[in-house]
Amino acid sequence: MRNLFRFIQRYHFFFFFLLLQVVALLLTLSSQHFQQAYLFHSSNTVSGYVYRTYNSISSYMHLREVNEQLLEDNRRLMERNRENFLITDQQVFKHEDSVSQRRYTYLNAGVINKSVNRRNNYMTLNKGRQHGIEPDMGVITGNGVAGIVMHVSDNFSSVMSLLHSDMLVSVKIGKNDHIGTLQWEGGDYRRTVMSYIPPHVDLSVGDSIFTSGHSRVFPENVFVGTIEDWEVRRGENFFTATVKMAIDHNKLSLVYVVKNLMREEQEELESAVPGDIQF
Repeated sequence: MRNLFRFIQRYHFFFFFLLLQVVALLLTLSSQHFQQAYLFHSSNTVSGYVYRTYNSISSYMHLREVNEQLLEDNRRLMERNRENFLITDQQVFKHEDSVSQRRYTYLNAGVINKSVNRRNNYMTLNKGRQHGIEPDMGVITGNGVAGIVMHVSDNFSSVMSLLHSDMLVSVKIGKNDHIGTLQWEGGDYRRTVMSYIPPHVDLSVGDSIFTSGHSRVFPENVFVGTIEDWEVRRGENFFTATVKMAIDHNKLSLVYVVKNLMREEQEELESAVPGDIQF
């Protein structure tokens, strides 16, 4: 306590000067509107910057939660599409009616590993058996086909990418419903090939390509990409079209796994039919 008194006594002129400065500032602000407005504006600017910074940090911290919510919202919307129901009465179609029976459901998942520069590419998802994923389920995004589940563990799934030499997808041309086969031939990971297009089919640059629905894996009308060019290759009687894929596999991070609720019934029936059936 004695040292405190000595300190104050030693610097009392300085403390008295600070006190006078505070009094002068208060008197100035109380009598001058310009200074009040300037101080108020300055404080608002500082507080506004602090709030914006906090909001930016808070928004960034919640990006994962927002993305998961968007995925869930998209999943619910996808499940309401007409293609996810099997219509048993051609005269009526209502989701609530007994005449429509659900065929497909969806599960969102994250891509935690992938390749695009090999001849046969794969990806790994962050969900597996305990989440309901099984082998031979389709994998799509909101605007494209991504692959097919091959192997599953409790918490992870291995997916054969669309960028794989063994991946065949039955597709159709949107404007006329003509069927062909989609298969990646290597090279550019943004482009693939649609084969076996009948020569009488009218093709145009920009024609949209969708899944055909002739599949146990993918629903009908999942967008695949657009036609860029086509040709008749030597020794063939069909068009082969170059298709620019809708999704960039190198940026792929969020996907939906498709479950066909009627797969077993379909497989049992088709097992009696000779020959291969495309995915």
